[in-house]
Amino acid sequence: MAQELEFGLDTFGDVTNGADGKPLPHAQVIRNLVAEAELADSVGIDFIGVGEHHRADFAVSAPETVLAGMATRTSRIKLGSAVTVLSSDDPIRVFQRFATVDALSNGRAEVILGRGSFTESFPLFGFDLRDYEKLFEEKLDLFAALLPQEPVSWQGSIRPPLKDQLIYPPVEHGPLKTWIGVGGSPESVVRAVRYDLPMMLAIIGGDPLRFKPYVDLYHRAYAQLDKPAKPIGVHSPGYVAATDEQAKEEFFPAFKQMRDRIGAERGWPPMGRAEFEQEVARGSLYLGSPETVARKIASTAKGLGIARFQLKYSAGPLAHEKLMACIRLYGEQVIPLVREMLA
Repeated sequence: MAQELEFGLDTFGDVTNGADGKPLPHAQVIRNLVAEAELADSVGIDFIGVGEHHRADFAVSAPETVLAGMATRTSRIKLGSAVTVLSSDDPIRVFQRFATVDALSNGRAEVILGRGSFTESFPLFGFDLRDYEKLFEEKLDLFAALLPQEPVSWQGSIRPPLKDQLIYPPVEHGPLKTWIGVGGSPESVVRAVRYDLPMMLAIIGGDPLRFKPYVDLYHRAYAQLDKPAKPIGVHSPGYVAATDEQAKEEFFPAFKQMRDRIGAERGWPPMGRAEFEQEVARGSLYLGSPETVARKIASTAKGLGIARFQLKYSAGPLAHEKLMACIRLYGEQVIPLVREMLA
């Protein structure tokens, strides 16, 4: 486990506040993301994922373009999405864009395909939410057909058929590393196995070990096919500071602001401090000093048998400078501690 576990970071490009306490321009947030990736690369973090959103509080609507910028300023870190909302995109264009990032990064591109937790992209790009299931099913089926990089013949109900079609540019040393993001339904787990793709579990609340039945289902489904299982990863929110108390005091106001804003749209009550403390102590918020965060990651890695852990380190308006400090602590202190704990 100590040799196999990879460590990643995820960001949604949250619009952060500047020194004056006011939100930064989206353009500056995007430039700051590239600086965050540079730092992550320099401190030994294995992966950085950039989310896709189409709303005012997140700066990134085209993660592949941001990843291309990161590719030119980094040398070893893997670059991916977190997640690509495949349902409202074109699978061929997604493949082409990530093949381009792969070329710019000399083979470091990955894509995590999912439905996303927001629906703004559907009306924006002219899709009917009533077709939610069909769009994802058919587009994932087409995307999977592109991965072998052979002439593609495909037919569905959402676009004209393809006949012996080659897609350009090809991934230089393919296939493109592709994950399926899973929020916690058995159907999604089985779908990942059906397409023989690694599974990224989005665990954003509650005890992470409650996802053990989905891990077991994933392995059982592969065993029934008499095939070796692909890797499993976990994406969860968190934040690292010098001490537990500092981490809580810096993170809580920004996290609550983001959580309450989204919650108001979805009918959730405002988050209280007790709920926050519960998630830190026993839930899926990996927050605290390097040792505290390392212990929690090691526990999840052991309990779920994962191959990668991705910390969603951004949180609403939390300042870029604090995010940079978190990234440095994660790379320089948390990762070595986890490796020691798992050795």
